[in-house]
Amino acid sequence: MKKHLILLVLLVQLSIFCQDFKFGKVSKQELSEKICAIDSTANAAYLLKKRRSYFSFITSESRFNLITDYHVRIKIYNSDGFKYATRLVNYYSKSSGSSERVNNIKGYTFSLDGNKIVKEKLSKNGIFKEKNTGYYSRVKITMPKVKEGCVVDLKYSIISPYATAIDDVQFQLGIPIKQLNAQIEIPEYYIFNTTSKGFFSVPMKREYKNGVLGNLDYKTNVYAFDSKNIPALKDNEAYVVNVDNYRGGMKFELSQTNFIALGGIFKSYNSTWSSVTQEIFKSSKFGEELNKSNFFKEDLKVVLENTRTESDKINAIFQFVKSKVKWNKVYGKYTQKGVKKAYKENTGNVADINLLLTSMLRSAGLNANPVLVSTKGNGVPLFPTNKGFNYVISSVYLPSGGYVLLDATEPFSELNLLPARVLNWKGRVIYKDGGSTTVNLQSKKHALEENFISVKINEDMEVEGMIRTKLGNLNALNFRRKNNHIKEETLIERYEEKNNLEVNNFSVINNLALNKPIIRNVKFLSEGLIEEINGKLYLEPLLFLTEHENPFKLEERKFPVDFITAWKEINRVSIQLPVGYNVGKIPEPMAVALPDNIGVFKYQVTNTGNMINVIALLQLNEPLVSPQYYSYLKDFYGKLVEKESEKIILTKI
Repeated sequence: MKKHLILLVLLVQLSIFCQDFKFGKVSKQELSEKICAIDSTANAAYLLKKRRSYFSFITSESRFNLITDYHVRIKIYNSDGFKYATRLVNYYSKSSGSSERVNNIKGYTFSLDGNKIVKEKLSKNGIFKEKNTGYYSRVKITMPKVKEGCVVDLKYSIISPYATAIDDVQFQLGIPIKQLNAQIEIPEYYIFNTTSKGFFSVPMKREYKNGVLGNLDYKTNVYAFDSKNIPALKDNEAYVVNVDNYRGGMKFELSQTNFIALGGIFKSYNSTWSSVTQEIFKSSKFGEELNKSNFFKEDLKVVLENTRTESDKINAIFQFVKSKVKWNKVYGKYTQKGVKKAYKENTGNVADINLLLTSMLRSAGLNANPVLVSTKGNGVPLFPTNKGFNYVISSVYLPSGGYVLLDATEPFSELNLLPARVLNWKGRVIYKDGGSTTVNLQSKKHALEENFISVKINEDMEVEGMIRTKLGNLNALNFRRKNNHIKEETLIERYEEKNNLEVNNFSVINNLALNKPIIRNVKFLSEGLIEEINGKLYLEPLLFLTEHENPFKLEERKFPVDFITAWKEINRVSIQLPVGYNVGKIPEPMAVALPDNIGVFKYQVTNTGNMINVIALLQLNEPLVSPQYYSYLKDFYGKLVEKESEKIILTKI
């Protein structure tokens, strides 16, 4: 019996391994599967994720196209997985010149009707072309007749004239992958460096095959990645800015091209940071833009009229550029319009604005330079790479020492206060000769939130009083970004809903005074903060500021906790006791620290006469906490939640 069982398991595994995923044909076994064997909580899973990238020579143009064929088959287990039946395919698309194309889109949705397989073909009505920002467009593919238990089968190709850029091979996604097949075929005329990313790896198999190009024999390097039953890395944990940065994959970065045999030249790319920055600096859409200044000289004289110190000059130019040219929400280290046109039209991309800012600062005699940045969503460039940077800001070195970082795309930013999207480890300052060095992007100032609550408990056992909130540094910037354009009545409604109370008076101070903290004053009344049991009153010392849930739930976390910036939260509460009641019990004080000065939590409740005073301090000193500290952080927050949930008990006199 045991031998038969082992044989059965081996046969099942062999049948899975040998499964032929013929496009347009699925099995009843695939359709009848109720849950994913890899992950029973999965809403959907890739039965197949297949990709082949290869080069095709265009004889009439004497160049290569890069063609990538995709075949994906996805099982949808429940309604929460319906979103995986819609696929967004991004591609590079310019109004003129060479662009990428998405071709050969074919698809089917399969489902069971009793014991019969129903096959629904993807029609042209399910395919939409949409223009994204900048030079990118996308094709939106919506599969037909999607329902629980169905399987969608889709094929398409991306044809690119830009054979020097191969998209990353993604091993891991937000849903499980039962079978992964990826093959990258590169002719010997191109040399790419390979770099693994994330925390899941797939062995790379490398072989060669021969080809013929006219009268020339040449070799093609074939990189193959095959794996089964790949677990998902989900985006359902707190403090993750871009989980794709931590999902397993392989990057291909162009190192050399050698077209001598084809009548061309040899060229080397990006082997060092120096070559990367030199290439970017020499671009007509970067270095040359920094030398354009005649068009703003008269305006600059007016801007600098009442300035005396270097700090005055920096701030005056910074505020002028922020008000003069509005950001069109397009990232980029290269200009889109050019600084002169952006200045004239009052709008531009990141590079248009911040290279303009740098040029104006230099024209004012300041030691200003652009800083290449990789945004939070773009990952961290650990190795020399042109693709690693997708953003540029400005810096000014001061005679007294130190430097100032500036991003004029953000209307609510200040000197040395960058928006969250930019706070990604280190940037690279590019000097006038094209040389470069690293610079720390993180602010030395903690994002600050201070709350002071003063309340009393009235005869109806309601809590009434006021709360004064002070927000500083990045917290103030974020508040202005999110709320300055919103009507006050909407802000009040949101505040009432979030904190389960009734607002009687509401005001925000300094919402436009960028050099001052945000101050929010709220008078309120709440009926839900006190619980009466057997003549005793129970309430949480921090009232509606209490943290009730630990945000960290995983047994193990394989990627960092990203707080974006160091931050500090201080809560002070003053509670006046109701007439006829004494304090029966208050929580004991607590102080707990994370190792290596990562963070601290301090908590104390005291009683003097008819007043209860509470102070709670939560401070995190590191913007990025590595996985090795996750268990400490989870335990730290567990103690915090447990302590803040302890209640004050009031008894009748």
